[in-house]
Amino acid sequence: MTNNFPAIKPEEMEKYSAAATLSDMEIFIFPELLYSLVLANILSPVIWEWKEDAWFKEMPKLTPYRKILRLKQFIMDNYDFNLDLETWGLTSKQKELARFSPYMSAQEISRSNALFGYEGDRYYFTSGIRQNFGLDKYSDDVIPYWKTETVEAMDAFKYKEGFSRGAGECVSLSTLYVAALFIVCDLPLEKIYLMATPLHSQNFVDVNDGLITNNRRIVTRNMWFNGTELTARAQRALRHEQVTIVAHNTGYVHLVYPRATMDKKAYEKFSDKLQRFLTTELNTEILYNFLRQESRLQSCFQFEHCFNGRKRYIAAEKAYAYEHTSSFRMNDSTREKLFAEIDEYEFAAKPLAGRICLPEIEAYLQRHKVDFQDKSSLEGLIGGLSCAHAKKDEILEALYNFCHLTPRLPGKEKEFVPGDALKIASGQSREEIMAYLQSVRGENKTVDLAFYAYRDFSRTDWRPFIKAALERNPVSLAGCSRLTEDEVLTLLESMPDQSIYGEKELRVAQPDEVWNYGRGDGLEKAIFYANILKNRKGELPFELTLKNGRATLIWPERTLVWPSRKEGEGSVTF
Repeated sequence: MTNNFPAIKPEEMEKYSAAATLSDMEIFIFPELLYSLVLANILSPVIWEWKEDAWFKEMPKLTPYRKILRLKQFIMDNYDFNLDLETWGLTSKQKELARFSPYMSAQEISRSNALFGYEGDRYYFTSGIRQNFGLDKYSDDVIPYWKTETVEAMDAFKYKEGFSRGAGECVSLSTLYVAALFIVCDLPLEKIYLMATPLHSQNFVDVNDGLITNNRRIVTRNMWFNGTELTARAQRALRHEQVTIVAHNTGYVHLVYPRATMDKKAYEKFSDKLQRFLTTELNTEILYNFLRQESRLQSCFQFEHCFNGRKRYIAAEKAYAYEHTSSFRMNDSTREKLFAEIDEYEFAAKPLAGRICLPEIEAYLQRHKVDFQDKSSLEGLIGGLSCAHAKKDEILEALYNFCHLTPRLPGKEKEFVPGDALKIASGQSREEIMAYLQSVRGENKTVDLAFYAYRDFSRTDWRPFIKAALERNPVSLAGCSRLTEDEVLTLLESMPDQSIYGEKELRVAQPDEVWNYGRGDGLEKAIFYANILKNRKGELPFELTLKNGRATLIWPERTLVWPSRKEGEGSVTF
């Protein structure tokens, strides 16, 4: 096999092997990998095949926003969110801290990575996150791998017991969205920004007023301020967490590293547009949305309603309770219809004592524009009104936070040393993009790593993949722990000779992917078996070769051969 890839420096071998496992913690240490996975999905034939799906037949006629809505529904229909401990297994803090020590200190990791001690403002941690994920049954040293899936690995969940369709965790879904927005929706990569916090990954998309992808869903600016529980959950990461990485087709900005490779103007544009997305003016619609979300403050307010020429009054919490069983909402356009559904006995003939009457605030908003940067403007909104619960300060603070969120971004004080922006455009074919990326990978580390994330044995050094296979595939080891070596061979023989990465293209699954999805090409089965032997027998030397449709694994005790449909040849010793 001709080597048509850049040589790997010894000190970079860990980073390149991380491209094969793509765990959340590895992406935190090696931020180039976040966009490398995006490129791996752009290179994949899978998403290009979506363009031929009948669901996208009318795409050329749609506006960019309508295209995104159709893509969202496709992802909703075909993928589940999955973040369990069983799929990719467990490791330990001490093991991973030792592994990452040449790149980042333990203190830096622990103060900014959720798996190693970071607790933000403690929102997620006081809500019992270790119990939610089942980590409470292990010592504090035990942490999950939480590997990020390629689109092929996401699709292959349909082969896993208990799943009926594709699945993936938040980073998998965010990178899938970027690739699909580019390929299926013809959206320029310049308009898409990835945001990774210690516990979540989302994208900001610069279309219309902006939108945020959140796992399978999308959140528009109007939705951000609608006050629903679904939106409140989507807001958690930006409201409660420090953004660790911002990634773009021009580079990245990382919380810990002082140098940023992202174009500074692109980063400033992103920061400004995201801030505008997260800020709104106060009007009656926003006020009612605010009270929907802040149900704890509803007891301070009452609605006034004119019925048959008489005013009547209802406690805010009673009015909002009727939203749960109605298609109408307590908003300007449907409020009267909701009032008509409320039982007569819920209303009082006189104003309720000690409650702020919402029409008074409506009248104030019609006469004044509330400036959230001006304290006197805020005080004028509530100051002259009476509240028996004495929660005026709490109301003002909550209202300000609802209407104005300043995200905690990595910061503009970085030393911006931009690299080469990726010059791929919608309208190009997959083959043209592949050729372009191949031509620039020698100068662009993110692109070079993309071929490793793509699992392309025809365009990469095999050693990083093998290193990852032998060191970071605990699920298959645990699954075979009670099997003899011959029984492992019998198990492999019983599996379909199918690779989740296609029949002929020389792309290869890791052992835990073979185990989880119960299938593998002969080359993948050879690597699976080598992982079992290597972890049982220690330092035995192995040689793996692929030639003439045969994958051969050689070690001092034995030689085994598996048929392989993968086209190409190569070898590696380990």
